[in-house]
Amino acid sequence: MIEISNVTKRYYTLTALNSVSFQVPQGEVLGLLGPNGAGKTTLFKLIAGILTPTAGKIRPSGDIWPKIGYKPERLLFPNHLRVNEYLQQVAHLSNIPASQSKRVVQESLERVNLQNAANKKIKECSKGMRQRLAMAQILIGDPPLLLLDEPSNGLDPTGQAEIHECIQALHETGKTIIMSTHHLQEVTEVCTHLVILNHGQVHYDNNMEKAMAAQSHIRIRVNRPLEEFGHSLAALHDGVEVAGDVVYLKGEAMEMRRQVLVMLLESDFDVLRVEHKRISLSEIYAEAVQ
Repeated sequence: MIEISNVTKRYYTLTALNSVSFQVPQGEVLGLLGPNGAGKTTLFKLIAGILTPTAGKIRPSGDIWPKIGYKPERLLFPNHLRVNEYLQQVAHLSNIPASQSKRVVQESLERVNLQNAANKKIKECSKGMRQRLAMAQILIGDPPLLLLDEPSNGLDPTGQAEIHECIQALHETGKTIIMSTHHLQEVTEVCTHLVILNHGQVHYDNNMEKAMAAQSHIRIRVNRPLEEFGHSLAALHDGVEVAGDVVYLKGEAMEMRRQVLVMLLESDFDVLRVEHKRISLSEIYAEAVQ
C-alpha cells in the first residue's frame, strides 16, 4: 500500500522522527506502538500529507496515492449539529454529489453501527458514539487507507469492544488500517502487523503472528537432573537446550516434542510437566522501548 523510506522530521532543534523506514502492506491492520513522544502522531500527519518530511520519502507501492481517511486523537465536533447533519457537511466537503450524499452518510453510519443515533445532537453523544462518529466521518468517500490515532482513547471496556468490532469489520472489507494505541490488548485483538517506535526510530517491525511465535518454547520438566542424558537430547537439534531437570524446545525443535518425550520415558525419567510458553506483547514492547 505505502512505503516509508528513511523519513526524518525535525521541528527546529527537535527531531521527532529519525530515519524511519517500514512498509504498510495492503489489507493489513498495522499497530503502531510507542511511548508518548515516540513520533506516532507526527508519522500519521506525514502519511496524511498534513506535514512534509525533512528528509526521506513516503510513497505508494503503486503509481497512484490511495485516498486516506485520518482520525486524529483529539476529536473536535460542532456540538450543536446532529450526527447526520454533520456528516452531510463532511460529504459536501468531500465532493460527494448531493444526489448521493444521503446514501453515503447512511452507509457510513451503518458501517460503524451508529445509524440509530443519526438524529442525535453531537453534544448528547457518549465518548463511544463520538469515536464511532469520527470513524463514520473518515469513511465518507470510502478511502482504502485509514489512519486511526488512539481510536479507543478514553472508552470503557464496552466502548473499546465496539471499536474493535468496527475495525475488524472494516478490515474484512479489505481496508488497510494503521492505528496507534496504548492498549496492548487492542493490538493483539485487531492487528496483523506490529511496529514499535521509540525516540523517533523503529525499534521493532514484524508480522503479528510471527511476533507472538518468535520466542515461544516448550518446557519439559522431569523428576531428576538429566546430567549425561541431557547431552543426547541437546544433540538432536540446535533448538534443544537442557538445564538441570528441564528440557527446552525452541523454534523448529518444538515439533520434536513427541520424540523427546518418548526418549525420556524410555530412559526411566518421569515427566512432571509439559508447558507451551508463549511470549506476551507486553514483553516484546518492554524490550523494544528499553
